Amino acid sequence: MATSPDAIETRPVPQGALSGRCLVIIGGTQGLGWSAAQACLREGAQLVVVGLEPTPEIPKTETVQNRLEVILADAREPGVAERAIERCAQRYGQFHALYHVAGGSGRAWGDGPLHTIPLEGWQRTLELNLTTAFLSNGAAIRWFLRENQPGCILNCGSVLASSPSPNLFGTAAYATAKSALMGLTQAAAAAYAPHDIRVNLLAPGLTATSMSLRAQSNPVIQEFITRKQPLDGGRMGRPDDLDAAVIWLLSEGSRYVTGQVIAVDGGWSVSDASPSQALPPGTGSAPRVS
Repeated sequence: MATSPDAIETRPVPQGALSGRCLVIIGGTQGLGWSAAQACLREGAQLVVVGLEPTPEIPKTETVQNRLEVILADAREPGVAERAIERCAQRYGQFHALYHVAGGSGRAWGDGPLHTIPLEGWQRTLELNLTTAFLSNGAAIRWFLRENQPGCILNCGSVLASSPSPNLFGTAAYATAKSALMGLTQAAAAAYAPHDIRVNLLAPGLTATSMSLRAQSNPVIQEFITRKQPLDGGRMGRPDDLDAAVIWLLSEGSRYVTGQVIAVDGGWSVSDASPSQALPPGTGSAPRVS
């Protein structure tokens, strides 16, 4: 597990919705997670970001560098989240909130229609999208309970958990994992609300990241999206479409909100659309990837 060098001096922190908040983002070095990390920095947060790949660009200013540490590690490995949380508390003096974004498509392992998925593909897709959240959420809750302090957890799910589109996005293992993540979020919210630990979930629609390139280049999917996600002219989401919701749910502004699933999907979950032409099974791309 590699980390970026510690900053040497402290500079004034920008005032914003997350000023003084010390956060860990799991799956935060690419896509949705990296967009959220940059937004959190702009709002004054102090971050430890965990991901498999290096960030596209580390902000150069010392004011930002003093508030950002990147850890290259695999969220599927036990202990990664614990170490990131402890590092956050050690470096910044506190840990307030966790954003779990780690996950992605299991198509490379055979995820698709239920009757076609090999057992290994099922297990690996659930490990990536559900077990990682079990590990990080559990680590955060144990820290909050041990320190006897309020806390906040935000998970990133998918519209496929409750609004399937089997013709173009028939990935049963992925949808199962995201449905289970919804259940995990609400069960944890109910169990730990008496401890002032809040747990919520964002459910994005099809979003343009490096892991949705197949969907971005498929004209059938793109035509479908103009009707399935009709907001703002009908388009795929952008990572920064989620950022305002992330900031709110990680801030004290949402201190009275827990157990909620909030769709940021351009209208996917409330729009009735059918593909204009059929695609062979398994040629789509899962709407929520990071």
